[in-house]
Amino acid sequence: MIRHLYATAVAGLLGMAALPALAANEVTLYTTREPGLIQPLLSVFTTQTQIKVNTVFVKDGLLERVKAEGGRSPADVLMTVDIGNLLDLVKGGVTQPVKSGVLDSAIPANLRGADGQWFALSMRARVLYADKGSKLTSFRYEDLANPRYKGKVCIRAGQHPYNTALIAAMIAHDGEAKTRQWLQGVKANLARKATGGDRDVARDILGGICDIGLANSYYVGHMKSAKEGTDARKWGDAIKVIRPTFAKTNGTHVNISGAAVARNAPNRDNAVKLLEFLVSEPAQNLYAQGNYEHPVRRGVMLDPVVAQNIGEVKVDPLPLTEIAKHRKQASVLVDEVGFDR
Repeated sequence: MIRHLYATAVAGLLGMAALPALAANEVTLYTTREPGLIQPLLSVFTTQTQIKVNTVFVKDGLLERVKAEGGRSPADVLMTVDIGNLLDLVKGGVTQPVKSGVLDSAIPANLRGADGQWFALSMRARVLYADKGSKLTSFRYEDLANPRYKGKVCIRAGQHPYNTALIAAMIAHDGEAKTRQWLQGVKANLARKATGGDRDVARDILGGICDIGLANSYYVGHMKSAKEGTDARKWGDAIKVIRPTFAKTNGTHVNISGAAVARNAPNRDNAVKLLEFLVSEPAQNLYAQGNYEHPVRRGVMLDPVVAQNIGEVKVDPLPLTEIAKHRKQASVLVDEVGFDR
């Protein structure tokens, strides 16, 4: 039913007549996310509120663009992926605080800024891909450094934001010295150079290059839902997924997509309305069904493929802001241990 609603939203968007460029009731969204991923949600928002959403795709340099535009910037909402990128917007002075009971009640405290400067909208867990024949049923992130996995681990570059965020979380939990030792252990266990993408982990498990690897959860939905006979489907069918946890908290590491209200937003009230809509149950359902991501709002149904292969995630309670403090430290560690060489 939800998948049908998602398709209906797409069709509705394509059939809508263009509104005047200077419509009074509007909101401008600057986003680093591919517009196709979120456009169906924006279409529903416009239908419900009659507020037109002007979407501007900014692939790179979002902070620099908004800074350059200054007080004349038309941006109302800034949307991006990765907590580090979101906090860079805050530190760059291009966001403003928002007080909203709707946002605070829908989003757990560790997934939003304490001062209302940023809000998570969806989650992607850093999960373990394992050969489908593996007997593994549970896993700790710390286990990646266990010598039993020597020559059996695949992972993308340590300097990729997905991995620097995880390494930063390890530092926040265990300190730099223990994290350095762990990272050296993981490097010693690599089956190949740390490179490629997350889907390549599944590809190389299928190819017998490695037995396990870390990757983002939403790729599982894309691969296992791909057309029969395609490479992506073969990769997806070759793996099973385990939700790793940290030893200290028994929680799983997640990263986010999120948004903030721009500092000079000319349509601030509409910007807040858009954010509140994006954490509503219907919108969170569309997020889950369209992008194979985990909703931030509790009680929202997962996509069936995600539910079957991953399930609900017990999120590491460490605030994302605490993790982000250690990003630069994590990046330095990656270079110091030669992880990507």
